[in-house]
Amino acid sequence: MSGAISEARYIYSIVRTAEKEEAEKEDLGDIGIEKNSVFTVPYRDIAAVVHSCQPQAYETSDQKIAEEWIIEHSYVIDHSMKMFGSVLPFSFDVILKGDDRAIKQWLEKNYSVFYRNLEKIRGKAEYGVQIYYNYDDLAGKIKEEDDVLKEMTSRVEVESKGKAYLLQKKMNQRLKSLVAQKSASLAEKSLAKISFLVEEMKIDEKKRIPDEYRDLSLLASYACLVRDDKVSILGEMLDEINHLEGFRVRFTGPWAAFSFVDRQELS
Repeated sequence: MSGAISEARYIYSIVRTAEKEEAEKEDLGDIGIEKNSVFTVPYRDIAAVVHSCQPQAYETSDQKIAEEWIIEHSYVIDHSMKMFGSVLPFSFDVILKGDDRAIKQWLEKNYSVFYRNLEKIRGKAEYGVQIYYNYDDLAGKIKEEDDVLKEMTSRVEVESKGKAYLLQKKMNQRLKSLVAQKSASLAEKSLAKISFLVEEMKIDEKKRIPDEYRDLSLLASYACLVRDDKVSILGEMLDEINHLEGFRVRFTGPWAAFSFVDRQELS
């Protein structure tokens, strides 16, 4: 009767290695979660970036410790990108039971899936694009340009108090509607420009809004898969939007392509 498996490997990512029959194991240093030693387990021209661990999940009730683990996890993935280029990132706390031989068997079993995903993102990385606008600035421009609002404004000044109140409510409703229409039109135009320069893009509805942008309205948020040779062109185009009065653009990356890898395939 065999005993319980006493060791495991924590998986950070799958990377593409040198174009040869099988790469050698590489030591990435003590950069893993809780300063664990991170290394590669190669199979043919791919490798898993891992550290040795016990066959159990990383669990804690301390929020600060949990956040530190996630930061360390992300750091290893970022370091892997710098070393190897394209990587298939894994979510926090993916642990496979067994030693390096078990990891090699897992890589062999899933080789075609891993290779296909690595080819998809080869020479590319994920970038975040968020476009914000100042509601008051946009509303002010619309007030100056819309003839109906101009006419309603002049009437408010001469109507009785009751009629002026109702008219002001209609003005506010119209202004709110026009701002919504204008922002939707601007988002559509930005989408057209961005989509021309990226391989794939997805609306990113879960992106956290940094504190410095809290006073602005979010016009659009995208996750973009961008070829390395198109990044600077995309940055220049976004900079043009950023210089428009009342607009700000947040352009982040490069990141591992979390949004463009089939998560079910990598389980």
